[in-house]
Amino acid sequence: MTMPANATLLRLGQTDLALAQPAEDIRGRKVVDSNGDDIGDVEELLIDDTQKHVRFIEVASGGFLGIGETRFLIPVDAIKKIENNVVHVDRTRQDVMSAPHYDPELINEEYFSRVYGYYGFGPFWAPGYAYPMYPFYI
Repeated sequence: MTMPANATLLRLGQTDLALAQPAEDIRGRKVVDSNGDDIGDVEELLIDDTQKHVRFIEVASGGFLGIGETRFLIPVDAIKKIENNVVHVDRTRQDVMSAPHYDPELINEEYFSRVYGYYGFGPFWAPGYAYPMYPFYI
């Protein structure tokens, strides 16, 4: 199964699109793991340009003033809950740090498939995929 030929993942901030509910914009929020340990901050939301759903969060970790930081893509399916200024994911910090390396210049369908597989989720283009109840707040 391959990603629909007409589907492209875009960084929300580089489009003219906006979230239907502005209060659901989680960019800038802290991301913590299943143990409550800090992973980094949500830098961007990746959306598909056909269904206009958020598919991944881009998380930046480490570094100083953007220098030396590492970025990761986490499928929205891994978000456990969102509260106040914190996004909780259902993986450990080590799990996220061990995810396939993210290079925005080298992302393609194969990369997205590897990320979904690494986290144990089927890709959004697979038959039977159900969009998670994202985001949800408590």
